[in-house]
Amino acid sequence: MTRDELRAYLLAKPGAWEDQPFGPETLVYKVKSKMFALTAIDESVLNGKPWYVVLKCDPYWAMLLRDTYPAVTGAWHFNKRHWNSVDLDGSIPDDEVREMVDHSYRLVVKGLSKREREEVGG
Repeated sequence: MTRDELRAYLLAKPGAWEDQPFGPETLVYKVKSKMFALTAIDESVLNGKPWYVVLKCDPYWAMLLRDTYPAVTGAWHFNKRHWNSVDLDGSIPDDEVREMVDHSYRLVVKGLSKREREEVGG
């Protein structure tokens, strides 16, 4: 999955928007005020490492994904029980990456207030 494909998929989620609360190198994708994904803004900040996305995840599924894919690890500077870092190096099928994005989005929407969920159609 390319950076542009990932960005388009993230922004296609109802109510999704981009923010840069951690500085100019990082893009954060939010629904309402809650983050559901994070990625580098461009390859220049990756220092030769694979493109990645950080996604929220159910703790049980997070461990299964880490056991299944070497490209999935606990996210650096995040609660590793709830957040995975996913290297987009081509080793994970795009449909699986999209499912991880969908799962992260659903978890975050589920945690919104009833009014906020209704506003984004969740």
